[in-house]
Amino acid sequence: MAHRELLTRHRSVMPKWLALYYDQPIEFASASGRWVTDREGRTYLDFFAGILTNAIGYDVAEISDAVRSQIDTGVLHSSTLYLIQSQVELAEKIAELSGIPDAKVFFTNSGTEANETALMLATQHRRSEQVLALRNSYHGRAFATVGITGIRGWSASALSPVKVSWVHGGYRYRSPFRDLSDADYVRACVADLREIIETTTAGDVACMIVEPIQGVGGFATPPDGLFGEFKKVLDEYGILLVSDEVQTGWGRTGEHFWGIQAHGVVPDAITFAKGLGNGLAIGGVIARADLMDCLGANSISTFGGNPLATTGALASLNYLLEHDLQANAADLGARLLDGLRAVAQAHPVVGDVRGKGLMIALELVGPDGAPHPAAAAALLEESRERGLLVGKGGLYGDVIRLAPPMTLTRAEADEALEILTQSIEAVAKKVQQR
Repeated sequence: MAHRELLTRHRSVMPKWLALYYDQPIEFASASGRWVTDREGRTYLDFFAGILTNAIGYDVAEISDAVRSQIDTGVLHSSTLYLIQSQVELAEKIAELSGIPDAKVFFTNSGTEANETALMLATQHRRSEQVLALRNSYHGRAFATVGITGIRGWSASALSPVKVSWVHGGYRYRSPFRDLSDADYVRACVADLREIIETTTAGDVACMIVEPIQGVGGFATPPDGLFGEFKKVLDEYGILLVSDEVQTGWGRTGEHFWGIQAHGVVPDAITFAKGLGNGLAIGGVIARADLMDCLGANSISTFGGNPLATTGALASLNYLLEHDLQANAADLGARLLDGLRAVAQAHPVVGDVRGKGLMIALELVGPDGAPHPAAAAALLEESRERGLLVGKGGLYGDVIRLAPPMTLTRAEADEALEILTQSIEAVAKKVQQR
C-alpha cells in the first residue's frame, strides 16, 4: 500500500492530535540492525530508534529468539496475580543495577504509566499532593504526568491531581542564568529551588521529579552535579527525588548507566521504559522498599511485566551488558559531538550542540539567535531525503534530536555525520536566502 493512500486512511480514523513526521509520512516495512526500509522500498539509517526505544537495534537474534521461545510456550499473558519467572529475574537485575538500597521494582507498560506510579507512591508516602518539576520537562501524556510537564505544547489540560511548582535548571541554553559559569549556574538554580519551596509551597512537598537530560525538551543538558546539590536542599525538607530515566537510562549517556549518576546522587526512585524492551511495551519504577510498599490498598498491573515483555526485556538487558553498549555510546557519541560542533562553527544556524553519549541535540536559530522551528523542520526533511531519520523536539520545536540504536557502528556514525553536514549546509543556504 502506497504511503499516500495509508495517510488518507490514517487521517480519517486516527486523532487529529496524533503527530506524524514529514510532509510525506512513511511506514516501516522491514528493518535490520540500524537500518529501516519503508513500504515504498527506500532504506534509511535510523537515528531516532522509535523515540529512543529500539536501543539495541532491529532484528537482533538473541532478543528475537528469546521472544519466540516464550511464544512457543503458549503463555503470552498471565497478569501479576501469578508468579512470572522472567519478571522476577528482570526485577532482581534492575534492582541491583539501580544503586538504590533495598530496592524493589514494579513493572508498567510505558514511561507515562511509570511516572504516574511514582507520583502515586510519593504523594501517598508523604501525604501531600505538592510536586516540584522542572521547566521544559516532559513526563508523559496521562492526567498527572501532563500536570508535571513543563512544555506548553505537550500540556493538553490545566487540570491536575497534583499541585506543581516550577524550578529552573534543566534547559540552560535559554535560561536567565545561561551566561554564568557551571558553578555559578548551579548556585543560582539551587537558590531558585529554595525560594520556590519557601514561597510557593506549604513546605511538605511530596517529591521533585527530574529528567537528567530533558528528552522532549530537546535533550537539554544541565551541568553535572546540579541534582546532587538539589538533593541537599530536598533532604532538608524530607522531599523525595524521582529520576525520570525513560530516555537517559540503560547507558545511553555513555558515561553512566543512569543519567542521574552524573550528579553524584542516588535518588529515592527511578522510572524507566523505552530502551529496556527494545520495542516491546515495558516500563517501571525502582524505589527503596519503604517507598514502594507504602500503598495501603490492593493493586495489580494486568499487562505490566507480562511474560512476553519481561522475557524480551531480560534478553535486551543482557545483550546490552554483555556487549558493553554503554562504552560504545560514549565512544561514538563523542565522535558525533566533535564533528557536529565543528559543523556548527561554520554554520550559525546551529545555535547549540549538546548532549551526552548517543543522546545529542542541535538547536536551530535565526540570525538574531531566536528559535527557528522552520529550520529544524527543514533539517528533518533534508536528512530524510539523504537517507537519515532523525527526531525533533524542544520547547519551540527548534531542536533536532539524534538517538540511534546503541549498537551503532563507527562507519554508520561517520555516514550520519556526512549526511547531517550536507543537510545543515542546505538549510543554512535556505535561511540566508530568506
